[in-house]
Amino acid sequence: MAALVMAGCAPPPAPPELPSAAEPAEAPPTSRPPAGRVVTVGPGAEGLVADAATHTVAVAVRNPARLVLLDGVAGAVRTEVPLPGVVRHLQLAAAGGPVLVPVEEADQLFRVALPGGGVPSRVGTGDGPHDATAAANGLVFVADEFGGTVSVLDGDRVVQVFDEPSQPGGLAAAGNLVGMIDVRDATLTVYDAAARSQLARLPAGDGPTHLVADKRGRLLVTDTRGDALLTYELTGQPLLRASTPLPGRPYGITYDQVRDRLWITLTDRNELVGLDLGTGTPTEAVRVPTVRQPNTVAVDSGTGRVFVASASDGTVQLFDPPPR
Repeated sequence: MAALVMAGCAPPPAPPELPSAAEPAEAPPTSRPPAGRVVTVGPGAEGLVADAATHTVAVAVRNPARLVLLDGVAGAVRTEVPLPGVVRHLQLAAAGGPVLVPVEEADQLFRVALPGGGVPSRVGTGDGPHDATAAANGLVFVADEFGGTVSVLDGDRVVQVFDEPSQPGGLAAAGNLVGMIDVRDATLTVYDAAARSQLARLPAGDGPTHLVADKRGRLLVTDTRGDALLTYELTGQPLLRASTPLPGRPYGITYDQVRDRLWITLTDRNELVGLDLGTGTPTEAVRVPTVRQPNTVAVDSGTGRVFVASASDGTVQLFDPPPR
């Protein structure tokens, strides 16, 4: 009887341990020269965005931490903005800027003006802001990776905090719908920025990391561990529409809305693949060699020029894709 009593009072089994977040491959040495040309920006180049209005490219570097602003046409450094900590992701709040700069070690979101590099505001966020994106209504969503929260900013005020993620990662906005990748439990959460509510949570492959929205309002996710591109429809109830195999440890992703082309880095191969989306199914159009450890990619949709940052060499690759 005593044994039965003890068994009845035993604690419930511990929940299964979640896997660690997916990471890019540790890239091998480059075996082919990168397409286009390469400019040096600084150690640990990771975090990249290109603005078609000013043709400015922003890249985050380390030692010391700063934001380097490049002339995207000439490839020359315009200015540098000191930062109080590491940054891994950059997005534009709107065409022409400012750049949304989540500084992980400072728990702050900086807004950096283009093309001059002024800092009109800095806002406290949750613990370890990893990525930030702006919805159509102007609200900014910030993924606080180490705090397990998503902070919502209205101007310089935090107006709401969602606290259900285990490890929030990449963000992207499709109008007033915002997608957030949880890199620990491998899900995509969709928020309604107008209602400031959670709309859906969906499985997202084996190890998702980053995402973008296309001009159809879809979300496209790199499943880094699963070697795939995931396509989600947001019209009506959000759902996973397709999974496209993409071997090579896909990681960085950007979208050219003018040419309807998706660019994805393959970190295990030091390659960049361009996928056309016009047929409804992502179709490979071009593949080029990159700098080593191509963790981030950006495109100037005004010119079509593509930029790839090397986290190992401290360089940015610039190249113009062949005409379609």
